[in-house]
This record gives sequence, structure tokens and C-alpha cells, in this order.
Amino acid sequence: MEWLKELNEAISGLVWGIPMLALIVGVGVYLSFRTHFVQIFRFRYAMKNTIGKAFSKQKSSKGDVTPFQALTTALASTVGTGNIAGITSAVTLGGAGSIFWLWVSAVIGMCTKYAEVVLAVRFRERNKAGEWAGGPMYYIKNGLGKNFEWLAAVFCVFGAVAAFGVGNAVQVGNMTGSINSAVQAFIPGAGQYKSTINLTVGIIVALLTALTLFGGIKRIGRVTEVLVPLMAAVYIIASLVVIVVNIDCLGAVFAKIFNDAFSPAAAAGGAAGISVRTAVSWGFRRGVFSNEAGLGSAPIAHATTSETNPVKQGMFGIFEVFLDTIVMCTITGLTLLMSGIDINYGSNGSIALNISAFATVFGGKAAGVIIAVGMSMFALATVLGWSLYGVRCAEYLFGSRSIPVYQFVYVLVTVAGATLDLDFIWQVADTLNGLMAIPNLIAVLALSGVVVKLTREHFDRLDRQGNDKSLYRRR
Repeated sequence: MEWLKELNEAISGLVWGIPMLALIVGVGVYLSFRTHFVQIFRFRYAMKNTIGKAFSKQKSSKGDVTPFQALTTALASTVGTGNIAGITSAVTLGGAGSIFWLWVSAVIGMCTKYAEVVLAVRFRERNKAGEWAGGPMYYIKNGLGKNFEWLAAVFCVFGAVAAFGVGNAVQVGNMTGSINSAVQAFIPGAGQYKSTINLTVGIIVALLTALTLFGGIKRIGRVTEVLVPLMAAVYIIASLVVIVVNIDCLGAVFAKIFNDAFSPAAAAGGAAGISVRTAVSWGFRRGVFSNEAGLGSAPIAHATTSETNPVKQGMFGIFEVFLDTIVMCTITGLTLLMSGIDINYGSNGSIALNISAFATVFGGKAAGVIIAVGMSMFALATVLGWSLYGVRCAEYLFGSRSIPVYQFVYVLVTVAGATLDLDFIWQVADTLNGLMAIPNLIAVLALSGVVVKLTREHFDRLDRQGNDKSLYRRR
């Protein structure tokens, strides 16, 4: 096991080093300029045509899901335990300034995710079951041509394996940790039954996953359509209560975030070893882990939509990153920083910190329940969302016959994830995230001209119809 940890650390150092951050930021900035910062100047349009129409009646044809179901399936994988446990570790390891860099990654990521979704819908194709199948492997194959099919295969290998860790084992492991904390709050000494609780939770999640997963994309869409808004509402309301109670600290906390973004060591203490590079790295790492912009995972879900206009579905990509990172992750960070709890900067914080933050308002027992419920809902939704990604990657590599085999293994991993070393899984998940991003970002960059063309045509058409102001004024 030690040699695996050392190997992962070596790969992670390369994957999440300066070159990788430069690639993620560079592609996002490049796309932003080429699309005239569509995520900023068309933000109102994006909100109007996503959340503004979320509850209107939408139709889907056979084998497809509605645009909103495609969004919630993607959100199910992005709005996960990374929004709680992931942001906690970002704050403790990267300082309060990591929140600022999280915002930067989100603004850039909105355009990256937009481009990914546009390409996913533009280059998708029907599979043997009559369902839409799309994502990086398909826009590489259908957009870049046969000479780049090896790049599509590389993405699918990383994606199929990453789904076991990023979207499954990590999520279930965080779920069991939160449930154990809640149980111990009510039953002192329950720690001796930790392994039994973990196994029980793993089996229950495996059963729920199997019931949903084997029902296909439409069942996943129906479940996430209900689960995602519910879990987001519960967590946001509880967090806002803590923030409102400590509203007097809001100004000071924001000042700390901005100050620590550029001089974290002075604020957190030199002994913590936090530098600007550390703050930037953890802000971007947890931002990408949470919203998945640039990874190429969410476009797989968006490709299943019944929406035929790539740009319209691309607006859901902008909203997705906004909700996940600007709203959900910020709320987690503010809750920690405004609650007044002691934060040991330079160490890897756990969900015990989140419970402590909520306990300042709700009390220890209620806080444990809130975090346990939130983590459980987030984790289950993510497990379901990533199951689709892994299946699509396996299908591309080995054909439709591999689907039931992959699904069976995926369900088994949910049980294993409840009992494995979570710290090591987190580390591997981070590495796999970075590896997935490389072939995807290469493809997005190479196909950026397609994104620009479709964006230009869409907004010029709206301008001619008098429905919107064009981003691209002809000179």
C-alpha cells in the first residue's frame, strides 16, 4: 500500500502542478475571450433560460431526458460531498484565501463547462438502446476525427476508473463518516460499532444504487430531478441560519478571504506552511473537484437531453457551476469562517469541523444530524450521477455488453467505499480528476472554433428576432 501512496503522490504532484493549473486556467480564459465572456455578459440570459424555466413542463422523447433532468443528473454528480468535506479541507490546507481562488476557478469554469456542454450536444450520437450518448469521447471522435480516437479512449479509461473513486467510494466514505459522527452524538461509545455501521450503510447505498442504476438514464433523471433540489434546499437553509446568526462577522470574513488570498502565511501563521501557491492550488483543486469544469464528466449527462440546441443546453452548464461553486461551496466556507470555531490551518480538516460550526447554532446533536443528512443526500446523488459517466465510458471502450458488468462492479464498490481508507481515496480521486481533464481540455481547445461559431449564430439569431442583444456586433 505504501508504494501505491508514493506513486500517487508523485503523479499528483505532476498532474496538479503549475502546468496543469495553467492548462485549466488557460483554456477557460481563452474560451472566455473567444466567446466574449458569455458566462458574464449572458449570465442573466443563462439564469432566465435555466432556473427560470426549471419548473415549466418539458417533454422528452424515447431514450432522452428533459433539459432539467439532464441538469439535475449532472448536478447530482457535481453537488456532492466535495461541497462540504472538500471545501473544509481547502480552507484548512489552503487558508481562507482558497475561497477567493475557488471563485476565480468558478468564473473561468463557467465558460469551460458551457463549451463542454455545447460540444457534447453538437457531437452526440444514438447508442444501440436508442439513447443519446455524448461527452468528450464523442466530440473527440466525431469532432477531431479518427486519428484522435486514441485520445477518446484515454479519457474513457480515466473516466471509467475515476467513477469508482471520485463518484463512488469517496462519496460513500464521507457519508459513513458523517453518519458515525451523528450516531456518536446520540450514543456515546458507539464508536466500537463503527465497522458494522459502515458496512450497513454501504449495503443500503448499494441496494438503492442498483435499483436506480439498472432502470437506465430515464430513471436516474427522475430520481435526481427530485433529490437534487431537495438536498440543495436543506443544506442551504441550514447554512444560511448559521450565517445570519453571525452576520456581524460577514465583513471581517470577506476581508480575511481577500487578504489571505495573497498573503496566507502571514494570516494563518508561518508554521502552517501556507503560501499563495498553496492557496491557489487548493482553491482550484477543490473548485474543479466540486464543479467538474474541464473534467469532461458532466457533458456526458447533458448529452442525454431532449434539447436540440447546443447553446441552450450550454446555458445549463453555466448555471451548474454557479450553483455548485459560487453558491454551495461559498456557503460552506462562510459557515466555517463565520461560526467562530478554531481552525487548525495547515492540516486536513474533516467533517467534524462542519459539525462544530453548525453546533454553535443548532447544538451538537442537531448539527450531527444536519451534516449526516446533507452528506448522505449529496453522496447518494453523486453516486447515481457518476454511475452514468462510468457506464458511458465503459460502453465506448468495450461496447454495450460491458454495461451490466460495469454496473455490477460499480454497485460492489459502494460497499467497499464504506470501509476503505478515505484519506488515500481522496488523494487518488484528486489525481484521477486531473488525468481526466488533460484529454478533455485538449479536445475543447481544438474544437473551440465550433463553440464560437454556434454561440455567434445563436445570439445573432436572437438579435435578429429582437429577443436579445447580440454578443457579436457585426462591424
